[in-house]
Amino acid sequence: MDEEPTKSLWVRIKGRAGAGDIIVGVRYRPPDQGDRADEALYRQIGAASHSQALVLMGDFNHPDICWRDNTAERKQSRKFLECVDDNFLLQVIEEPTRRGAMLDLVLTNKDGLVGDVKLKGSLGCSDHEMVEFRILRAARRAHSKLTTLDFRRADFGLFRDLLGRIPWGKALEGRGAQDSWLVFKGHLLQAQERCIPAKRKSSKTTKRPPWMNELLLGKVNHKKEAFRGWKQGQVAWEEYRETVRAARDQVRKAKALIEISLARDVKDNKKSFYRYVRDKRRTRENVGPPTE
Repeated sequence: MDEEPTKSLWVRIKGRAGAGDIIVGVRYRPPDQGDRADEALYRQIGAASHSQALVLMGDFNHPDICWRDNTAERKQSRKFLECVDDNFLLQVIEEPTRRGAMLDLVLTNKDGLVGDVKLKGSLGCSDHEMVEFRILRAARRAHSKLTTLDFRRADFGLFRDLLGRIPWGKALEGRGAQDSWLVFKGHLLQAQERCIPAKRKSSKTTKRPPWMNELLLGKVNHKKEAFRGWKQGQVAWEEYRETVRAARDQVRKAKALIEISLARDVKDNKKSFYRYVRDKRRTRENVGPPTE
């Protein structure tokens, strides 16, 4: 059976030994595309989504899709959403890319594969926003050489005793502010060296999103375990699909609840509200028309 021609390009980025390859697809879907061409596209996406790492981008022309609620008005858009869900793809664009509509999308089948997403303004006469992002390939973990104070193992009793033995009146007598500070700093650092051990600073961030709790973290970890089991043939496709959908629904609900709570309490808790907005912000830069 001949496939309906589709306007798409697929490439394979060869990975290093043990890292795996990345499939990258670029797609344009005309606004008036028929069901037959859509079905051909869905088959392509289904085949590509079985790869270990997939990034699919392009103009899909589904302006009626609400990605926050995962809903759509038109039948073709709903079928596209079903394809995205059935293949466990994540859509990472969060802002409109053309006249208030989100037409240009970036889809991936691996959480954390795509990052640093930015809208860069329009290029020349185009009315679409340029989208810039990075494909974050797995890299060898770098061991930090920075050290920090380990206050959990500090002996604060000895610390207070050492500083209490110093005759500060005599030590600072006749000295100006700068000299007094240097004397105090010297004694403080000597006591710190004896009482507060140092440790190597971890390079791994432990910051969690504000909507992540222990129960939700367990759901996400269960989804990852199910994915590994499915890849190894130990978990059935249907079981893995239900696990992913349950985790995704819980994440969406948690995000919605935290955003409603922040918006409701913005007058009494402005700091948390603007911190959340700042973390979600994407930078915009305008690029002028090309010159000869």
